[in-house]
Amino acid sequence: MKLLRFFLPALLVASCCSGEKKAAQNDGQRLFVGDDYAVTQTQYGKVQGYILDDVYTYLGIPYGAPTGGANRFLPPQKPESWEGIRPAMFYGNDAPQNMDNKWRNNSSTFTDHWNYYDVSEDCLNLNVWTPAPDGKKRPVLVWMHGGGFSSGNSVEQDGYTGANLARGGDIVFVSVNHRLNAFGFTDLSSSGNPAFKESGNVGILDLVASLQWVHDNIANFGGDPGNVTIIGQSGGGAKVCDVISMPAAKGLVHKAVALSGNATSAMDPATSAAIGAAILKNVRGDVKKLQAMPWEEYYAFAHRVASGLGGFSPVADGSVLPADGFFKDDMAADIPLILCTTSSEFSLSKENLEMENLTFDGAVAVVRDQFGQANAEEILKAYQAAFPDKKPIELVNLTVAQRKNVLATADAKSQQKAPVYLAWFDYNAPLFGGRIRAFHCSDICYWFKNTDLMVTHTGGGAEPRGVSDQMSAALLAFMRTGNPNCPEIPEWPAYTPEDAPTMIFNVKSEVRNAPDRAALELMSDFNPWRMARPAPAKK
Repeated sequence: MKLLRFFLPALLVASCCSGEKKAAQNDGQRLFVGDDYAVTQTQYGKVQGYILDDVYTYLGIPYGAPTGGANRFLPPQKPESWEGIRPAMFYGNDAPQNMDNKWRNNSSTFTDHWNYYDVSEDCLNLNVWTPAPDGKKRPVLVWMHGGGFSSGNSVEQDGYTGANLARGGDIVFVSVNHRLNAFGFTDLSSSGNPAFKESGNVGILDLVASLQWVHDNIANFGGDPGNVTIIGQSGGGAKVCDVISMPAAKGLVHKAVALSGNATSAMDPATSAAIGAAILKNVRGDVKKLQAMPWEEYYAFAHRVASGLGGFSPVADGSVLPADGFFKDDMAADIPLILCTTSSEFSLSKENLEMENLTFDGAVAVVRDQFGQANAEEILKAYQAAFPDKKPIELVNLTVAQRKNVLATADAKSQQKAPVYLAWFDYNAPLFGGRIRAFHCSDICYWFKNTDLMVTHTGGGAEPRGVSDQMSAALLAFMRTGNPNCPEIPEWPAYTPEDAPTMIFNVKSEVRNAPDRAALELMSDFNPWRMARPAPAKK
């Protein structure tokens, strides 16, 4: 394996870059570590973190045993207890995944500057940020990272860190690593061995194990196990929908937020079983051979065999996950849900000035020729009528980032008794000549009060901080009450399929009913995530 490059996060500057006024800015000591600082009891033993700018931070706490060797493909096992005090001052290992070309030397690396550390199958770990381990019952937020079901980690971007929201919102913030790709979702149910009947879902069962750890331990960190909100973005948004639909998670989750990712069903079990059977055929059914492979070898082998058959993701097995889709029974019925997308998930002109200067006719050509929409002109005119101030390239972005899937999820969830709230992030930071726009992942640091930390997404300063103040206030209100309404935003009605009220977050946020309905009704189905980045079009 290649030597990993390390991008150390702003461990000791996160708070001073947050833009918030804090008592710690008096030139006194900010970091307290060692001796008896930040020692907290868990059910498996004591952990010691550190205190930075009045936030107690605990990193890399194990919530499960190592998943390699004989534990590979099995549901998560409990970690072994330890004697003495375990250091919890740096992040735990990332889940096995493809690490090649992770840090390309281009503007995307500059913008996102991914944080990756050691990679191993000892990856079931979590991080905790809390104002104090003082017995107070604070709302708890559990972050589930993106990267589909194939990549990512709990602190992949600096904007994922929880110190600012914990401090400013008086909540406990938890982020989680879990098994991914072929390690989390190889379906070996066809092996005939009942030990592997849930092997296609062990990666999502890891998340339930992390929530069980939160339930059993978070009170010692100043959190309320009876008030847990889960939140995820992109693949993490799909994970949120999966988890609240799982019988194993019943009672462990009380509110949910899915950002730029959602789901109403899991993988067809026939597809996952076929992939697993093909993998088994290559080793003559000997699962032990698969368990004995070094992780790099198994990763390459499994993905090579699966190529052309499908990918690795949670399975609608009828046991771990419903066989007939989500939100159709009483699972999640009492869990309020926020769904949010961004208006320019792909930001096609960020590095392409020619696309930025598209005429309306040029925009029509892009949508027609490169995204297969025969009635592109009508679609763009519908978006233009709804958003008359947007440029042609922005209309293209709206089309490519179409909300059909999130509306389908909102429609399904709205049939249950707990409310669903729909949002759209539309703030364009003044970066790359104003072409960065509300791209995929950009809203995360606004929800978490990290706009002055993740400056490569926001530019930093008062304006993005003001947008963040609105969004984080709504999130904190939702965590406490199940309703995001608060003085910082306009009235935000619960979603109904008839009106489809949508909170549009911007410098001045507003609620609009079904603003893109006319355009979506004209659009044929397509999956932009599987399409190549469009080439420049003629103006």
